Amino acid sequence: MRFIEPLEEGNIYHIYNCGINGENIFIQEENYHQFLEKYEKYCTDILETYAYALLKNHFHLMVKVKENVMETRRDGKGEIKLNASKQLSHFFNSYSQTINNAFTRHGKLLEEPFKRKCVNNDRYFTSLIYYIHANPQHHQFVKDFRDWEFTSYHSFLNEKDSFLKKSKVIEWFGTKQHFIDAHGGNVPIQDISELSLE
Repeated sequence: MRFIEPLEEGNIYHIYNCGINGENIFIQEENYHQFLEKYEKYCTDILETYAYALLKNHFHLMVKVKENVMETRRDGKGEIKLNASKQLSHFFNSYSQTINNAFTRHGKLLEEPFKRKCVNNDRYFTSLIYYIHANPQHHQFVKDFRDWEFTSYHSFLNEKDSFLKKSKVIEWFGTKQHFIDAHGGNVPIQDISELSLE
């Protein structure tokens, strides 16, 4: 049995998962929106989100696990500490049920366990933001990743409220223009084997 890296508080992770046996997990356009809505419901209390990409049969997330997040127990008696892995599991299960109900399918939708890798240096952080946003182009879903609607790249360019930690990411690059420049389309992805969890 292979070692599964725990999601530790305070750490940043690249999280990846795909449909079981390569099956599509987004069947219709509304499914992308449902996925994000459920992610926001189940995960944003415990995870800071820096980037995401949703692509037909898989997705990528870049997140930081918050520390000491408490919530009121369902029975109202005291508090309970949130656990990032459990919240992700609730999220995956809820989304899977939505797809199963909508398309009269049964069984698991997503591979288990989901893959995760700790982002442990500045170069990895910077490269991973670009890698996630460029993923639709990398997989040849589009010729230019900017034409794929369901990544966080577009959210960084508008002023709409979002669960994304947009100011933190923009500050990391320096300015919004530097963020755009870093996504110039011809930026080499260094050590792609290190970045890829697929």
